[in-house]
Amino acid sequence: MVSESLPLQGLSAIVTGAGRGLGRAEALELARLGASVVVNDFGQPGRDGSGGADATPAEEVAAEIRAAGGRAVAHLGDVADHEQARSLAQLAVDTYGKLDILVNNAGILRDRMIFSMSEDEWDTVIRVHLKGHFNTTHFASVHWRARSKAAGAPVYGRIVNTSSEAFLAGSAGQPNYAAAKGGIVGLTTSTALALGKYGVTSNVICPRARTRMTEDVFAAVYPIKKGAEPGAGELDPLAPEHVAPLVGYLASPAAGTVNGQLLVVHGGMVAVVERPKVSAKFDTAKDAFSYEELDALLTPHYADRPPNETFAAAEVLGLKHA
Repeated sequence: MVSESLPLQGLSAIVTGAGRGLGRAEALELARLGASVVVNDFGQPGRDGSGGADATPAEEVAAEIRAAGGRAVAHLGDVADHEQARSLAQLAVDTYGKLDILVNNAGILRDRMIFSMSEDEWDTVIRVHLKGHFNTTHFASVHWRARSKAAGAPVYGRIVNTSSEAFLAGSAGQPNYAAAKGGIVGLTTSTALALGKYGVTSNVICPRARTRMTEDVFAAVYPIKKGAEPGAGELDPLAPEHVAPLVGYLASPAAGTVNGQLLVVHGGMVAVVERPKVSAKFDTAKDAFSYEELDALLTPHYADRPPNETFAAAEVLGLKHA
């Protein structure tokens, strides 16, 4: 029977990008709920992935977990490197006997408008976010499939991936980031379908949090209120600690029927996002559409919309921060 106070007791977890920000908060929360954690971080100081690898951030978080009475080991590795991702999954198995939970959070930013972005800026962000999610998911899924086949029954497996509202609503200066985050949603839903029969769930969150990667983005839009600075007794509405409990829930036995879902989370709010729906449908009066017929049907449909309107999901879903 799972303890209500420690629902993850006896389970092991990997959290990538866990040396700082969201990943750190998520690793601490999983440990608080009873999980044994592998804290992964490449430790580069620049949010753009610049600087040398540094084991210190991961080691400090692992030490913090152990100091609180939990179990944790650090892993210095680039999840976008296939072999380093393999070693990460193997470390969890070697240390704890199995892997139960994978939280993918590692990422970088290299923002630029589409007309100014270089090939390297595009490739690097896609590599870290999308390929990084794929690499760890691949090795975790190999582990779970083999265990399920050996047992002749489903096993326990949870994947929590990290997308962004940049995918939902667009972000003009982040075409690489938005594309990677959209790809992660597709990876998540595909994985959910593929691994469900083995007992594994795969879900994705769009968190809004003030971290090293986003502090300047949110500084002007969501400034920290006077008197709400860290230590003043009021939690920042965009603190990563608002996101971590949802990750803990999705990693838990309680979320066993939650699979292939996209959830937006920040500041004491969780929104469940439905799959896209058809808003209008047109049929040709003939065997095939002509330009003229499409013009007669579609132009009036879009006539009352602003020319630069996009899928402004943050507003449509009522997710604008108070």
